Amino acid sequence: MQTKNAVMLGVGAAALWMALKPENKAKLSEVATQLKDKVLPAKSAVLPVEKAGNPDPLDLEDNKMVSEGAMYGVNYYNENLQQQR
Repeated sequence: MQTKNAVMLGVGAAALWMALKPENKAKLSEVATQLKDKVLPAKSAVLPVEKAGNPDPLDLEDNKMVSEGAMYGVNYYNENLQQQR
């Protein structure tokens, strides 16, 4: 565990030393951006959405699903109201 901490401290010190030189700031920034892109992929790659916000009126199955989803909250409220009476 101590070796890992020493290595991390060394890496941090080296990055700080490199960042002090103006010519290395751009390189260091580019490397950090590349690492961030590798670790955190773009949201569009994670969640591809093709039909969002543009429903097709002729897609009957999709329209049925949406209407059932829209009524879920109303039905839930009505059922709870009836149980309380």
